[in-house]
Amino acid sequence: MSIANADDTSPTTMSDVSTVDKTSTSADRAQWVANPPEPPGICRELIQWLCDAMFPDPTKLFPLKNKTGTAVVGRLLKGVFPILCWGKSYNLGKFKNDILAGLTLASLCIPQSIGYANLAKLDPQYGLYTSIVPPLVYAILGSSREIAIGPVAIISMLLPTMIQKIQDPAADPFAYRNLVFTTTFFAGIFQAAFGLFRLGFLVDFLSQAAIVGFMGGAAIVIGLQQLKGLLGITHFTNKTDIISVMEAVFASFHHLNDQWNPLNFIIGTSFLSFILITKLLGKKYKKVFWLPAMAPLVSVILSTLLVFLTRADEHGVKIVKRVPPGLNPISTQNIQIHTPHISQILNAALIVAVVALTEAIAVGRSLASMKGYNIDGNKEMVALGFMNLAGSLTSCYTATGSLSRSAVNFSAGCETPVSNVVMAVTVMISLKMFTKLLYFTPNAILASIILSALPGLVDIHQAYNIWKIDKLDFLACLAAFFGVLFLSVEFGLLLSLVISFAKIIVISIKPGTEILGKIPGTDTFCDIHQYPMALNTPGVLIVRVKSGLLCFANANFVKDRILRFISSQEASGKGIAQFLVIDLSNLMNIDTSGIASLEELHNSLATSGIEMAVANPKWQVIHKLKVSNFVAKLKGRVFLSVGEAVDACLSAKMAAAI
Repeated sequence: MSIANADDTSPTTMSDVSTVDKTSTSADRAQWVANPPEPPGICRELIQWLCDAMFPDPTKLFPLKNKTGTAVVGRLLKGVFPILCWGKSYNLGKFKNDILAGLTLASLCIPQSIGYANLAKLDPQYGLYTSIVPPLVYAILGSSREIAIGPVAIISMLLPTMIQKIQDPAADPFAYRNLVFTTTFFAGIFQAAFGLFRLGFLVDFLSQAAIVGFMGGAAIVIGLQQLKGLLGITHFTNKTDIISVMEAVFASFHHLNDQWNPLNFIIGTSFLSFILITKLLGKKYKKVFWLPAMAPLVSVILSTLLVFLTRADEHGVKIVKRVPPGLNPISTQNIQIHTPHISQILNAALIVAVVALTEAIAVGRSLASMKGYNIDGNKEMVALGFMNLAGSLTSCYTATGSLSRSAVNFSAGCETPVSNVVMAVTVMISLKMFTKLLYFTPNAILASIILSALPGLVDIHQAYNIWKIDKLDFLACLAAFFGVLFLSVEFGLLLSLVISFAKIIVISIKPGTEILGKIPGTDTFCDIHQYPMALNTPGVLIVRVKSGLLCFANANFVKDRILRFISSQEASGKGIAQFLVIDLSNLMNIDTSGIASLEELHNSLATSGIEMAVANPKWQVIHKLKVSNFVAKLKGRVFLSVGEAVDACLSAKMAAAI
């Protein structure tokens, strides 16, 4: 029976299908498996990958052959600028909702931005600058409707952790600031490149377990660092590990008159309690969602007024002091591309880029799913990349999607990214008109605002779920947590990545192999351990390899496991197997070492009088087995399914008995 040429694209009719069903035999189907068309070569696969990277879905760009050039350009512009899509249906009702959400967002953003700038060891205005340009750029390029863009705690901690190893911010704050802008510039380049070349899978190397552990450890480290502002400590360590931070705190208690001041602690803890109580009320009563959002700004206003009226700054209360008025100055000249520390800057930028992308995309996707739409991760990477590039040139440090502010934005009923625009405009007005009012703002209140945002970063419930589901994932989670807590942020991330990769390697080197049996009353063959009712076929051992690749790393392991199965069957008195059927349905590819191990297995079985057959090999696998002449050694024992392979073995057994 002839098989149609693979290049023949003529449609198959129902009568053709029924004819094939009636006339095809097991031998015919075995020939179809053993003699497929030649699979695509490596060059074709590479070209296809490049096309997928640059043009992920050409049908969306060019859905009809007769499309005019204007229509094609319009679709391209809509793909690049999502604002052109949702802007068509924008109306006054949505604008009202966005204004309310944006103003609510700004009330939370302004005090948080000042606090996060302090955490990043930058002057307060840089946190406010970061809440202007990046949100405006994202509103044009971003596809998420709810995500709130600006400085966040994790990035604000990451930057000084890595950059102060190059430049001490206390010794030369201007040089340190320039290195922060440079890091942000390269982080934006990395993020945009990930999106443009569809390399989003690189971000996935930071697994969910690693993120949970990293966030938890980072939250505790950030909280401990806020003890400097909460206690009014003048001299504090630049290290982030818990031991160094606690040593600095305990050392301050020996110099009560010189460093530690109880007034800072009283102000900070009082307003921290107020903010946390409003959060609890906001969770309990959904209608007052605005209460926890307004609490930080109210705390700043009240504490500033309190310090001003009582002149507490003259009695040891540390204050923000002068915040320069005006909008973002251009910082192009501050980008240090030719710095001798460029390798360290690039390393820091890559880590910051990946962490920022991971947080933003996770927040964006979770909120989008609640409203029933999807966001393109690669488009988000491009948007985040260009917004940070623009930010680095306008005196901003790395911005991303904030978990806490995005939740507020969502609860406030935002409709589109216009809420980010409203927030940015509100911050601009504040920078132009109200910065003088921040002079007496106590540092302790900024510390309490940051501390109030940290509980949401410690997800104990998710960590427990990881423990229940996958112990190796939980090990990666613990590695990230304790690595960040006791060593450093970079080491914690690196340790979790090493464990995650080690997990992949272990699974690849030692893939599972299972013995199959037939489920009674069906033609299905399944793992006999998962389905104890599955029946063994006398004289036939059926083994399935649970791996997508049989290669140099695991080929000998698989071969040894199969030989051990045969020996254990003989030792247990279940009878000597006369046939071995290997189910290759899970195997996507094979290399020369894998083929060599199959040949060795075949030769070992042949010396014991056991015949070998393979079932359901994939396209690439059967092609390589055929080119290597291994199919010829099997003497036609290549089958479409395990059932046909078993039937053929039983027929051969019966024929030999006769």
